[in-house]
Amino acid sequence: MESGSHIHLRAGAVPKDGPSAGITMATALASAYSSLNVRDDIAMTGELTLSGLVLPVGGVREKVLAAHRTGIRHVILPKDNESELQRLPDPVREDMTVSLVSTLADVVEIAIPGLADQP
Repeated sequence: MESGSHIHLRAGAVPKDGPSAGITMATALASAYSSLNVRDDIAMTGELTLSGLVLPVGGVREKVLAAHRTGIRHVILPKDNESELQRLPDPVREDMTVSLVSTLADVVEIAIPGLADQP
């Protein structure tokens, strides 16, 4: 018998700004269920569908700049936000590693080392 989790966010069906924490919350759950830690040297943003697809989000430039200011040098972003990387200052773009993802599987492969090796 499988068990699972359900997270209810009040008014979750009401369209609003702010779905960009989807991949972060899902990664936290994967970490909790696997007892493996999420890397502490990355930042991530992306909306997540129920089927595990990563959708684009707004404010990518500002989010990457904030990560850079705090010393983070690796960010995980939705593939569909790739064109926005051109809006970053050259020194920041050159200093950052950006992983572009399309699915939650892509995210956790990068964010949780060793998860793919788990049975």
